[in-house]
Amino acid sequence: MEAVLAVLVGILFSVGAYLMMERSLIRLLFGLVLISNAASLAVFAAGRLTWGEPAIVPVGALAPDREIANALPQALVLTAIVIGFGLIAFALVLAERAFRWLGTVDTEAMRVAEPQPEGSGASAVKADAGRTA
Repeated sequence: MEAVLAVLVGILFSVGAYLMMERSLIRLLFGLVLISNAASLAVFAAGRLTWGEPAIVPVGALAPDREIANALPQALVLTAIVIGFGLIAFALVLAERAFRWLGTVDTEAMRVAEPQPEGSGASAVKADAGRTA
């Protein structure tokens, strides 16, 4: 079972990384979701998948009398899910605000704060138009 989970984690990480390298902001967000889910599955796989009982010690005993489930990976994954959900919600709101302000989801067209290099882009067109007029 761990081998299947490891292959699934690898596929999710690779697809998520591929999507994050695309120019579309929406694909970047989908890649972020996939990588977040792959990280949660990786923590589960690292904690060993067992069919144990809940981690409850009977009254009067010093330790459980049978094999118990490891609660640490479950707590870590629950924390990762909450943090991932918050990150996705924040990134989605930022993407929506960027779309409303810039009118595009193309990351190459969102370079508002970066200065244009001399002799290229819109500044070169404006300079040529000024010379001919």
